[in-house]
Amino acid sequence: MDALHSAFHQYLAQTSPYPIALDVVAAEGCHIHTRDGRRYLDLVAGLAVNNTGHRHPKVVQAIKDQVDRYLHVIPYGEFVQEPQVRFAKHLTGLLPAGLDSVYFVNSGTEANEAALKLAKRVTGRTRLVACHKSYHGSTHGSLSITGNEGKKYRNRPLLPDVHFITFNDPFDLRVIDDRTAAVVIEPIQGDAGVRIPDPSWVQALRDRCSEVGAMLVFDEVQTGFGRTGALFAFEHFGVVPDILVLGKALGGGLPMGAFVASKERMHLFTHDPVLGHITTFGGHPLPCVAGAAALAVLVEEDLAANARAMGDRFKAGLVHAGIVEVRGTGLMLAVDLGNADRVQRVVHHCLAHGVLGFWFLSCPTAFRIAPPLTITAQEVDHAVGRILEALDQTA
Repeated sequence: MDALHSAFHQYLAQTSPYPIALDVVAAEGCHIHTRDGRRYLDLVAGLAVNNTGHRHPKVVQAIKDQVDRYLHVIPYGEFVQEPQVRFAKHLTGLLPAGLDSVYFVNSGTEANEAALKLAKRVTGRTRLVACHKSYHGSTHGSLSITGNEGKKYRNRPLLPDVHFITFNDPFDLRVIDDRTAAVVIEPIQGDAGVRIPDPSWVQALRDRCSEVGAMLVFDEVQTGFGRTGALFAFEHFGVVPDILVLGKALGGGLPMGAFVASKERMHLFTHDPVLGHITTFGGHPLPCVAGAAALAVLVEEDLAANARAMGDRFKAGLVHAGIVEVRGTGLMLAVDLGNADRVQRVVHHCLAHGVLGFWFLSCPTAFRIAPPLTITAQEVDHAVGRILEALDQTA
């Protein structure tokens, strides 16, 4: 082990006993470069972060321009900062009525935390409903509504009065009643292995929340910004949430989250008490300009359309006796092999041959395909070839 790898293990807190530990020196487009001179085709995109690719020139230029102006000047909400205003205006201009006020925070899990607070404030209720096999983050509130006991049991007690329903099960909607403050779902479950619900279930969920006065919260941290082939996943189902949670790709490769609601509801944070939600670094100018530039690229280059086309290309190519199913839409895909050990061997074989894949938290029998939305047909075909080769070699 060289000195840098040794220092990595010694001085940085670790998340597992077996990090991939690539020594990254550069990244561009759909590729990551390491110190030993190797190049990896990235099918992970920083876990659905780098939707416009690594270091898109327009995003990099926006960051450089802002660095020459100012960085952090005050906690969120006190000063007028042009990067925040322009980004919020562009973002809400792409969203339907009722989603017209943005609160910028630092990450997806923080956005979920704040969304829970807002739902309780709007309704005056405490009960929360979420789905089994969901993932909403690692902070206490977000973990409380995450439906994976393996991630939670060491951290109890968590929030009380949290109830779980089965994703895409109409019968379970009866759990949502007039005591419910919020129902929090991923419109497409990500870490459960990319599970897409029936549109009729999503509509029934929307109707049930409206009927009992519960806030419907869509966690689009993973699904947002073109990844599913639509700008936001809720567009596939013809419903609009009361609160929209964003993160990952929102900051164009820089740390950022946000939650979006109506101006009337968001205004509740301004009084009784004032500073009903507050963040020091939320809306930092660098993620704002990077995110605004990335959003402009996403729209101008119609990367959602490329996600649809390249996702279909992956599905057409990934035909093999070792594949049980390829699930998903756009470039949010799960390749299910039906065997967790096989998944490990395939992912490691691909890594050894220059293709970076990754796993799911709640679906060990599948690996994810979630590359930058800028991926080309040639790059897709190369990735498919390596995956099929890995399947042959690990049979």
